[in-house]
Amino acid sequence: MTEQPARLRPEDIAVVIPALNEALRIREVVEDALAHCPRVIVVDDGSDDGTAELIADLPVTVLTHPQRRGKGASLRDGFAEALRQGAKAVATMDGDGQHSAADIPRMIDSANRYPDCVIVGARLRKRGCQPWYRRIGNDFGDWGISWACGFRMVDTQSGQRLYPAAACAMQDVPGEDFVYEAQMLISSTRRLGLGVVALPVDTRYADAGHAFRKSHFRLWRDLRLITAHVVLQVLRHGNVIGAYRRTRGTRPMVDDPTGKFAGDSVRHQPTHTG
Repeated sequence: MTEQPARLRPEDIAVVIPALNEALRIREVVEDALAHCPRVIVVDDGSDDGTAELIADLPVTVLTHPQRRGKGASLRDGFAEALRQGAKAVATMDGDGQHSAADIPRMIDSANRYPDCVIVGARLRKRGCQPWYRRIGNDFGDWGISWACGFRMVDTQSGQRLYPAAACAMQDVPGEDFVYEAQMLISSTRRLGLGVVALPVDTRYADAGHAFRKSHFRLWRDLRLITAHVVLQVLRHGNVIGAYRRTRGTRPMVDDPTGKFAGDSVRHQPTHTG
């Protein structure tokens, strides 16, 4: 009889928050994360607006890059610190306040239902509030990254995720900045055989009630870099047409008991390729 993995609890999780000039929202984001998880790691990526000073009195771990190294380097360092502290899984969220820490318990529950999967906080709720050009960019990114992973996914650009420790421990994951996040999904599925589950979440965009700093994601530049990287990954894995047909024949896995957001209930089984 196969032994079931131990259920994750909030104290088993580390929340990793990459931060670059997040003075506007960082304290609010960190306090919200602490309300749901006792272990929070902030990686200050060379901020020059006092980001780290604004949370200096909070019970969190702050890692500091003297100069900007990019989101990929921040996540790598955050993962390493989380594993050093004994975390069994790592939740990531951006420092700009667009993600809600209230979704962390839901992500933990989803990870317990799907223990061999990466949980992606998919911005499916109130999707109409997302700027149209970001929606188009996200859909295009989903198309390419799904092809590279071997099954369809939704909102592959979301920075709100929960990774099993095994994914965070992977070495030599290529890519920098936002390309790294795309490659984490590809490497998790191809190297470890993990699935990817979308958990519908809300996200906040600038309106009369919320002010946010300008996004660090430059749509056309970063999408071009992600696309070029993903194309190389697709070619590397070979059987390009066959892989595309198999990918399009799947449906995204969506953890949604309400049934509002359609998805498969059967877990995909990605192929290990080393």
